[in-house]
Amino acid sequence: MSFNILFMGTPSFSVPILKSINSSNHKILEVYTQPPKKKNRGQKISLSPIHKYSIENNIPVRHPSTLVSQRELEHIRQLKPDIVVVVAYGKIIPSNFLNLENTIFINIHASLLPKWRGAAPIQRAIMNRDKETGISIMKIEPELDTGPILMTSKIEITKNNNYEELSNKMSNLGAKLILDALDLIKNKEANFVPQEHEKATYAKKIKKTESKINWNLEAKNIIAQVNALYPSPGSWFYLKGSRIKITRAKEIKASGFPGEIINKNFTIGCSKNAVQVLELQKEGKNKILAEEFIKGNKLEVGFNISTDV
Repeated sequence: MSFNILFMGTPSFSVPILKSINSSNHKILEVYTQPPKKKNRGQKISLSPIHKYSIENNIPVRHPSTLVSQRELEHIRQLKPDIVVVVAYGKIIPSNFLNLENTIFINIHASLLPKWRGAAPIQRAIMNRDKETGISIMKIEPELDTGPILMTSKIEITKNNNYEELSNKMSNLGAKLILDALDLIKNKEANFVPQEHEKATYAKKIKKTESKINWNLEAKNIIAQVNALYPSPGSWFYLKGSRIKITRAKEIKASGFPGEIINKNFTIGCSKNAVQVLELQKEGKNKILAEEFIKGNKLEVGFNISTDV
């Protein structure tokens, strides 16, 4: 027995999961994704990664600006999907959709629920310096990420994991788990267990104001910020009027005033220990190793970058 599936997703994280289902014996009826966006000053139209994959693989795509529409409800009702798989779609599924007869809505969420419900679970887990995270597959309910859990799988977070690396690992894990989940539902072995709501934490959307580095924090927290916000929006500071984004760094056991350049290896003091910049990106330039940057830019030991604006 195979299922007729409607898939809803938008970013790169969703692609391996859609690819996994599309390569199975289940049928993708259609894909919903966020509408194309105009990019930069040229106003070039940019399609989501899921939109691009769907076009390349001849899967019908739909990208409404809102789901709060009788038209969309009727469209899905006419499709008659057995299961709707939602992966980082970016829109709340209306309650009347969830009440469609003979259709199950399930979500693949990038955390071990009920921890880190919400928009940025991977980034928040890294910034919080969690030791582990994982994938949760749950039934969708009207409240955000509150539905009962079908299955979870853990994954370790190392101190060097950045968002891009961890997201890729978790997406590939989700691509495997979704097939296991569909098998459980097919074999009538699915057991959805209610979440412990009193243990819930929330992963708020990343704000641009969180990108600027505060050197009064401990080095381990700044490293976690750099890793969590790589590659976008990134973590940055000003140096002689230029915005510098740190793309890779490590914690050093050294002391200095917060924001002070304490040696010629581009090591910067924090409230505890120090951060050595290993790779960086000057605004409008490509990424380079810190040692290359140092060759072409004089670092003033003792200069405090936290006074730069």
